[in-house]
Amino acid sequence: MNIEKINTLGQLKKSGWKSRSIKDELRDNLRENIKNGIDSFTGIHGYENTVIPELERAILSRHNINLLGLRGQAKTRLARLMTGLLDEYIPYISDSEIHDDPLAPLSRTAIELIEKHGDKTPISWLHRDDRFYEKLATPDVTVADLIGDIDPIKAANLKLSYADDRVIHYGMIPRANRCIFVINELPDLQARIQVALFNILQEGDIQIRGFKLRLELDMQFLFTANPEDYTNRGSIVTPLKDRIGSQILTHYPETIEIAKTITQQEARKDERTENTVIVPELAKDLLEQISFCARDSEYVDEKSGVSARMSITAYENLLSTAERRALMNGDDSTTLRFSDFTGVIPSITGKIELVYEGEQEGAAFVANELIGDATKKLFPEYFPEIKKLQKPDEETPYDKLLEWFFNNDGLELLDELNDADYKALLDQVTPLTDLVEKYQPEFPMEDRYLLKEFILWSLVEFDKLSKKRFTEGYQFNDLYSSFIKGI
Repeated sequence: MNIEKINTLGQLKKSGWKSRSIKDELRDNLRENIKNGIDSFTGIHGYENTVIPELERAILSRHNINLLGLRGQAKTRLARLMTGLLDEYIPYISDSEIHDDPLAPLSRTAIELIEKHGDKTPISWLHRDDRFYEKLATPDVTVADLIGDIDPIKAANLKLSYADDRVIHYGMIPRANRCIFVINELPDLQARIQVALFNILQEGDIQIRGFKLRLELDMQFLFTANPEDYTNRGSIVTPLKDRIGSQILTHYPETIEIAKTITQQEARKDERTENTVIVPELAKDLLEQISFCARDSEYVDEKSGVSARMSITAYENLLSTAERRALMNGDDSTTLRFSDFTGVIPSITGKIELVYEGEQEGAAFVANELIGDATKKLFPEYFPEIKKLQKPDEETPYDKLLEWFFNNDGLELLDELNDADYKALLDQVTPLTDLVEKYQPEFPMEDRYLLKEFILWSLVEFDKLSKKRFTEGYQFNDLYSSFIKGI
């Protein structure tokens, strides 16, 4: 259909266009996508067998939907992607405040325009990107904001009674007629405001200051809610929940691979940074493992959750830490180091909610603990397990490395070392090279120095070596000589 040539109601009728509700529109287009194997929610990962099938069933059922889940679980992203299931353009009566359907007008303005102009009534076209309305529920939201209010100035100018519907100033919801309307964090909406939604969802009328107007709005409602809000800030009133067709539970990524895909997709990257910083897969795995450990940590409030945004901002900080070092040293490129993970601490401390024990220890301490926990979790995937208990004379793969530290004064790795000096220092510890060649012979050469540093940090976490942070870097020492020297 060539919409540029259809500018009047008469032309629209001749074109054969038929009106349908937004729920039917979403349903019909989703049916076609499913038949043709088209992904309706591109860019959403980890929900293929859980959330997306439930969401598609709700759309096919023409339900209003509540997405219930913790922070950073792509609830709003899912809602926004639903615009892709709308027709590219729909017609509406020009100058209509509520996008009146030309073949089924609702407002008095539109009805009077058609009575006056007939088939010459001008129409306009609305793109699907303009059919998404979003409102964050906050305590200061009023019924006037959402539904509307009587405009005394309009009444005075038009010399109309307050009983005349032409004096109404429509709120966000009527103006979103024939659109997707999202209310984020629904439990934050005051109960009396939630009550104002009852009739719109079920009976199809709006009530403003005692003035009842039959206005069967054609809308797809989506709500998002965080389970934490039910106890902390409010709740969804029961009659409103009863009017929401489907409640769908979202969740965090279930595997490291899915989490990595999300982070790589969402992180803001500069081409110059990508050309400068080499990022080993081990670094990406470790970064995601930090979030997984945080969700299980005794210091972190599990009811609050750990947003996927933590991994995304931490990855950006990780790249920036390595990039800054390369710029300071005049290096054209550099590989991420384990010590660069100190740069992600600000991203962690700002994204997690601590329980009482965590508050007592401090956010920075908890962040370092999470990095350590992630290191311990990943280490057995690359090297032989370090057992907590072992026989006194039992040999382990790490004996020569521990012996090296016992016979030497330790190893200092400064944060801002240039790549040449950094590699030279690690190469001095020959047992590290032997371990990598024996257990990870196929590991990429450019990533092996991160792997060597990974071994050192892991031995510290398993209480085989000691690590001390000083102003300019880290010092690794034999565990027992550290006690003797008081390090």
